[in-house]
Amino acid sequence: MKRASLYRKLFLYFLTVIIVSLTTVGIVTYYASSQELDRMVERQLSQMVGNAAYHTDLYLKSYERSMVSLLTNKEVKRFIDLPAGLEGYEFYEIQKQIKEFVIDPIFIRNPEITAVYSISFNENAVYYYNEVTGSSFTPDQIKEQLAFFKTNTSAYGNLSVLNRSIIESQNNRTITLVRQIRGLTSSEPQGILAIELRSAELSELWKGIELTNTGFFFIVDERGRIVYHPQRERIGETVQPELKRSIVESGLQSFVAEENGERRLYRSQKSAYSGWHLVVSMPMAELRKPVDTIRVTSIVVGLFTLVFALWLAFRFGKSITGPIRALKEGMRETEKGNWATIPLPEQRQRDEIVELMIRYNLMVNRLSELVDKVYQAELKNHEIQMERQKAEFQSLQLQINPHFLYNTLETIVCYAFVEDSDEISEIVRALAYMLRYSVQTNLEEITVANELKHVLNFMIVLKHRAGREFEIDVAVKPELLLHKMVRLTLQPLVENVFQHAFEGGVEDYHCIRIDAGEGEGTFWVSVEDNGNGMPEDRLAELREKLEANRLVDGGDDAAGKKGGIGIVNVHRRIQMVFGEQYGLHIESRLDEGTKVTMIMPSTGRPSG
Repeated sequence: MKRASLYRKLFLYFLTVIIVSLTTVGIVTYYASSQELDRMVERQLSQMVGNAAYHTDLYLKSYERSMVSLLTNKEVKRFIDLPAGLEGYEFYEIQKQIKEFVIDPIFIRNPEITAVYSISFNENAVYYYNEVTGSSFTPDQIKEQLAFFKTNTSAYGNLSVLNRSIIESQNNRTITLVRQIRGLTSSEPQGILAIELRSAELSELWKGIELTNTGFFFIVDERGRIVYHPQRERIGETVQPELKRSIVESGLQSFVAEENGERRLYRSQKSAYSGWHLVVSMPMAELRKPVDTIRVTSIVVGLFTLVFALWLAFRFGKSITGPIRALKEGMRETEKGNWATIPLPEQRQRDEIVELMIRYNLMVNRLSELVDKVYQAELKNHEIQMERQKAEFQSLQLQINPHFLYNTLETIVCYAFVEDSDEISEIVRALAYMLRYSVQTNLEEITVANELKHVLNFMIVLKHRAGREFEIDVAVKPELLLHKMVRLTLQPLVENVFQHAFEGGVEDYHCIRIDAGEGEGTFWVSVEDNGNGMPEDRLAELREKLEANRLVDGGDDAAGKKGGIGIVNVHRRIQMVFGEQYGLHIESRLDEGTKVTMIMPSTGRPSG
């Protein structure tokens, strides 16, 4: 395959990738789905058995409470203490008292109870029946019953749940709650007390467990006898020894056993209250049916996907090799493009890709020279641009209004000539501070407090020039005074108000307000007046000049004042320091006033 075409290589590679991918995905999906289904079945069976055990215990406990009135009844305890073979008035009187005051109320409240009886260890017995036909028992039968109950109950008075009735016709139809009880004169048990319940209502709880047609739920007592089974004829049977051992020893784990030649999955849980084992059984063939379906579906879908993917690989290979051949010829004419060199493969194969790489490398030497020249030119242009921007910045910083200085100096001369006054000292100090503050070049960012002090000195000079005082409302919060801002940006905005907003002269109703604040990652300082305002066309023109992001050279223009720093230069200066996304925002209404807001980053506040 030394001269193998790119198309054949692509097709073989695609075929390998597709087969490996489909096989891997199919196997992983099958096993993952199988395991997840197994876990889901385990959870469902565990939940079924757990719910059945909980409701069964809850149901039996409700009837155990019916025994409390019997356990604490004095007549019942007296009966337990009667001597052996006692018959007569006292025996029948106690029997009557128990029936009228204890048994009858229990039968009324709990019609599910079929019988209540007590047998003392002295072999005295009393029986009460509820809507079932009972019978008397011989002394031998009573002795046999007593022996059975003593064997199957605890001497500590714990409750036992048995699947046995003293009435032959009720076998496998009732559940017996029985316990040993004490009399009045002894601290040790002297007899047994039993209540028999119809199992039909309890069976309704278990019938609600929804399984498949071949699955079922059943209950086995501690001796291996079936207490409940959906097939009523199996109630009372004893399960196979191997199945009984698996049920007892499995704990909360599922196990597989064979029954009637069919492998089935069992999940059991022992009731801590009744001692029964509640078991769910499902055939393995039915449980594995979804997994088998997934396997068949995965194979069918995989084969279909393989055929479709091979067709796509065929089309894709054709679509790649055609353009590459055209590109190979075209790159012979474009060997001056900007591409890096790539090493050629060691093998001697000369397919379309190798040809493309050879033609590509012919361009690299020329491209490296061009890139170096372009980079050096761009670097030089960048340095020139930085120098120009620095010069613009420093030039802007050093601009001062000559008319303002001339008028101020003239005012100083007049004061000095007319009278020897403290005003001269005040105005000279203010002017000296302004000049020093204006010509500093070592710091581009200062604090709000510095700018406000500069405005204060400007107002001192302006007071002497105008011949009257004018107060500015400063609403800046104290915690914002140390926030950083650009130098010589606040005073030009205040001066602009006096030159344009109050063109007719300063009146008492005129006011200027300086405020500052933070929000959404920005810090802002605003200068607001209630002067003339601007018409919409003038405001639109000024906003357009701000968006141009260029310095102005002075003159009577939208910069805001003749020969000064101006609004546009303040805007550009903020952008030079903090970036293009910051600057001035202007709001104005004709005859209502103007508000100019400087927007800067909130990170300008100094730490600590």
